[in-house]
Amino acid sequence: MNGVELILKHFTELTETQKKQFTELKEVYTFWNEQINVISRKDLDQFYERHVLHSLAIAKVQSFKDGSRILDIGTGGGFPGVPLAILFPNCHFVLVDSIGKKIKVVNEVCEALGIKNITTHHSRAEEIKEQFDFIVSRAVTAMPSFLKWVKGKFKLENNNKLRNGILYLKGGDLSEEMKTVKQKVKYHDISRFFDYEFFETKKVVYLDMNKK
Repeated sequence: MNGVELILKHFTELTETQKKQFTELKEVYTFWNEQINVISRKDLDQFYERHVLHSLAIAKVQSFKDGSRILDIGTGGGFPGVPLAILFPNCHFVLVDSIGKKIKVVNEVCEALGIKNITTHHSRAEEIKEQFDFIVSRAVTAMPSFLKWVKGKFKLENNNKLRNGILYLKGGDLSEEMKTVKQKVKYHDISRFFDYEFFETKKVVYLDMNKK
């Protein structure tokens, strides 16, 4: 099982619109990947597992309430932001990447699938001056560097089950990287949610960034 069935198996309460968007997602990415390479050919063969389901692991840790604002830093071709935006159509997602051609792919995917709750920025993370409930990312850099990028970008008021913070997709041994991190950290093994070999060493790392 490596098609859209993988998503439908683990997320059973999707609307018809969401099912349609997830179903068409691979075809749209395949087309744009031929113009602008943002996904390796090997990963494209496992698109729903390695990109879509991996992104949606964040939703197993935090189901965003309507009205939440989420920033995706270093989104690349749109992960984890695009799958999360489909899953949470009443939240607003801001996707940022410093490489313009990757943001072009995100814009084209949103246009093709009618995704209305995404805003994109071709810029560096530090240039974003808004504030958010959560910041998500997929292993763009080591956490100490990432923390410098996100400084001052969190709302003070908490509206979700988890306090406002970072939800970071990362794999392997993180002990060395996280040694200097002072925030409260919780590790969620993705293999608890999705029992596939690809996720054996992968985690959703949650950092509580609330100052209260």
